[in-house]
Amino acid sequence: MTNRIIDIHCHTAGIGAGGSGCFISPSMRKSWRYRIFLKAFGVTEQDLLREGDGLVMRRTSEMLAQSQLVSAAVILAMDGVVGEDGELDRARTEMFIPNEFVAAETGRYANLLFGASINPLRRDALQRLEQAVDAGAVLLKWLPSIQHIDPADRRLVPFYLRLKVLGLPLLTHTGAESSFTSSRNELADPERLRLPLSLGVTVIAAHAGSNGRNQGESNHKRFLRLCREFPNLYADISALTQVNRLGHLQRLMKHRELHGRLLYGTDMPLLNTPIVSPFYFPWRLSPRRMLAISLISNPWDRDVEIKEALGVGADVFRKAGDVLRI
Repeated sequence: MTNRIIDIHCHTAGIGAGGSGCFISPSMRKSWRYRIFLKAFGVTEQDLLREGDGLVMRRTSEMLAQSQLVSAAVILAMDGVVGEDGELDRARTEMFIPNEFVAAETGRYANLLFGASINPLRRDALQRLEQAVDAGAVLLKWLPSIQHIDPADRRLVPFYLRLKVLGLPLLTHTGAESSFTSSRNELADPERLRLPLSLGVTVIAAHAGSNGRNQGESNHKRFLRLCREFPNLYADISALTQVNRLGHLQRLMKHRELHGRLLYGTDMPLLNTPIVSPFYFPWRLSPRRMLAISLISNPWDRDVEIKEALGVGADVFRKAGDVLRI
């Protein structure tokens, strides 16, 4: 690759250390996922208690700075579940990473960009949206099945219209979700995105609806149907090389008409765990190619090389700058 690349889908983490405002539910903290995520970020819980949650962002920036191919990454905030009163419901929220924390920390590093997260059911959602844009947000991120957001809810029309005016793309998870202890996967049905798409919002379907089913039909098929109807629908290719999604990337890349609407993402920190490896593709890559890629130390460079070897073209790697609000 000759052009530098923006990763539009990177997570961060926090336990509230250093006054970050982050929190993780007790059930999530007891989960095996929690320990794997911390290790992938290159931190321990003791590190965070000593240096504060901002350490995760610093380690991410340092790792990314060593990449020869990827120049920047969007770090995603994570709003929580909202109750009937329009306020954060901590009891039903598994993970909360506030916009203020992510905006402040990404502002410290030239290679990190701010991805906001706002539950549109918040009483002050429109005000929070303006604040996020003023703070430099390049996109808005939802995880509907975890945040209990129904994208088809017509109460969200004013929020969608403001998103369109502000030119802020909506990156929203599509397909089944398994990184949390529980999820309402019906809310991540791609068909529920018809409302924002019909209103002209730029929507990025995270993972291209690559797994799960709704109403007896695969989410991927439902995603493809929407693509034919709405030119403002994009998708990212994050997570599509994970062992639990084998074959999804190749299936997506067969649709050459969509290549101009696919964006590069990694789902960091998962790219830095054993669930992503070139050795999962022996039917596509030679032993020599798999070994060569596995020896690349930087996780972003390794990820780019895997995806390029599997047929992802330069147009996909270069597209993010045209879609993000930069």
